[in-house]
Amino acid sequence: MKIAILGYGTIGSGVFEIFESNAANIKKKAGDGIDVKYVLDLRDFPGEAVEKRLVHDFRVIAEDPEIACVVETMGGVEPAYSFVKELLLRGKSVCTSNKELVAKHGAELLEIARQKKENFFFEASVGGAIPVIRPINESFAADEIEEICGIVNGTTNYILTKMFEDGEDFATALAEAQEKGYAERNPAADVEGHDACRKIAILASLACGAHVNYEKIYTEGITKLTTVDLGYARKLGKSIKLIAQMRREGEAVFATVSPMLVGNDSPLFAVNGVFNGILVKGRYSGQIMFYGRGAGKLPTAAAVAADVVECARNVGKNEPVFWSGKEQQLADRMEEVNEFFVRVSVADEDRVREAFDKITEVSPAEGEFAFTVRNVSERDFIEKMKGIRIINRIRILNV
Repeated sequence: MKIAILGYGTIGSGVFEIFESNAANIKKKAGDGIDVKYVLDLRDFPGEAVEKRLVHDFRVIAEDPEIACVVETMGGVEPAYSFVKELLLRGKSVCTSNKELVAKHGAELLEIARQKKENFFFEASVGGAIPVIRPINESFAADEIEEICGIVNGTTNYILTKMFEDGEDFATALAEAQEKGYAERNPAADVEGHDACRKIAILASLACGAHVNYEKIYTEGITKLTTVDLGYARKLGKSIKLIAQMRREGEAVFATVSPMLVGNDSPLFAVNGVFNGILVKGRYSGQIMFYGRGAGKLPTAAAVAADVVECARNVGKNEPVFWSGKEQQLADRMEEVNEFFVRVSVADEDRVREAFDKITEVSPAEGEFAFTVRNVSERDFIEKMKGIRIINRIRILNV
């Protein structure tokens, strides 16, 4: 099978490397050889193995009838969306690691693939090498997913681990993550929670079978967290993680991304560094955990390459992915009930006690009053805390 790769960056070069170095093993599993005929990139790579496969014009790939499958690792929405859509319409399968593309246009591209009896696969768009997309689509087919909850961004998890274990402040931990290549020069997509938001939108769409619009998911990042917050977490026997969560409560579907206190009795407590951990709870199967490296050149490339192998096994046959274009309405997040950890000025202690029937005090930092409160809706919490200056407020995960 002849394939092409769009983009020779970190992931694209990893995919090329895997198909070049592991060809014999891939042939056994795919049932046929897989040959990288083209690699599209604006740059030249003189002297490298990819040099003879390089093309600079997308039309060469789109119009070549030999190309049966294309790997998209360009990133971003455009021109990736336009390219992928045209390729599918021309009867070529596509495999991608591009979470922005999948979160925004996944339902549409899956429908085109279905009509053309081709495939649009995106296992690597969430969790890197962790197999979670296909299990949600296939292994839970007879179940009903009640909750997906996890750490899906390795950059923020690395930063929070350094803050928790080494006592580093946010700026220092971020600089170290950038130095090691875990964080981009502009880290906003990671630290503001946008990357995690797109990933939980993809997982929620698969769980619901309908399109979850990531722009409607409430999202908080980690930039407001301090070493004081991490100190409180230690006192409580918890850590702080950036948690992406989708859960059902009856007919209501909630989806959020925010920092949360995670207890040492949770499987997510020990997910540290650049690793990801995703808990999926089925109505019948109970809780299942997926764990592994959530990013990195070869782990992510391996997931993309596995999708290509799946395409080779299903030439001319569409593998159904249950994600319709109908929008899944999210419940009003103001109605979501949570447990909160809250820091306020010691001067507001009496007002807090008046506002809530029952709170649990936490040994406070100097000049502060700290407490936890359970079973309060977002709306009620905001209402009760009116006029009280909150130093910080962090939700508590009970999974």
